[in-house]
Amino acid sequence: MTAKTLKPLPAASAPTPDGPKVALILAGEVLFARDGIDGASLREIAAKAGQRNHHAVQYHFGSRDSLVQAIFDYRMDQMEVARGAMLATAEAEGRLDDLRTITEIIFLPQIELIDAFGDHSYAGFLSAYLLRYQARRFGQFGERIAPNLARTLELLRTCLAFLPELVAQRRLVTACFMFLNILVIHTRDGEDAAEDFDAAVGDTLCQIVAALSTPLAQG
Repeated sequence: MTAKTLKPLPAASAPTPDGPKVALILAGEVLFARDGIDGASLREIAAKAGQRNHHAVQYHFGSRDSLVQAIFDYRMDQMEVARGAMLATAEAEGRLDDLRTITEIIFLPQIELIDAFGDHSYAGFLSAYLLRYQARRFGQFGERIAPNLARTLELLRTCLAFLPELVAQRRLVTACFMFLNILVIHTRDGEDAAEDFDAAVGDTLCQIVAALSTPLAQG
């Protein structure tokens, strides 16, 4: 079963850019990244979002888990335009079967997800999310998936057809952690980083391609 079997994320489900839901999503992302998904206070998230109602998260989302999923969906939807453009370019150039190209389409749009403080808090959030919600089915990271991401993951699964489903999913999650670690380090170190960011990203993408494409070990 591949990623295309997941239900696409409808555009209409995205919160309005200036609404209270988005404020809660962005505040939740920062605090979940800082304190962990279970450690962050819903009351503090509401306050950080400028909501006077201490129960704003419950009012708008119903539960902590629903807010967590809304953050994931919101950010995935934000990357759809970039992924669509990258897919179109790759298709025009005949590179839809190239593992490095597919890897770049999956990971590079995440670099542009910057919070109000100029940090990659989404990277910290997504790391916590993946630890909490690891699925066994390839490409499943929630109940729904944005269409361009679904297509990209289907192309990746084709590249990894030599791997069993569970192994392919495990390698994909491992690759996610590898890339997210670069963004977390960049946020932590900023201008004091010992390594050039672009060089670190390029090297990490090479590592990811090597890790994904390694033949399955026997025994």
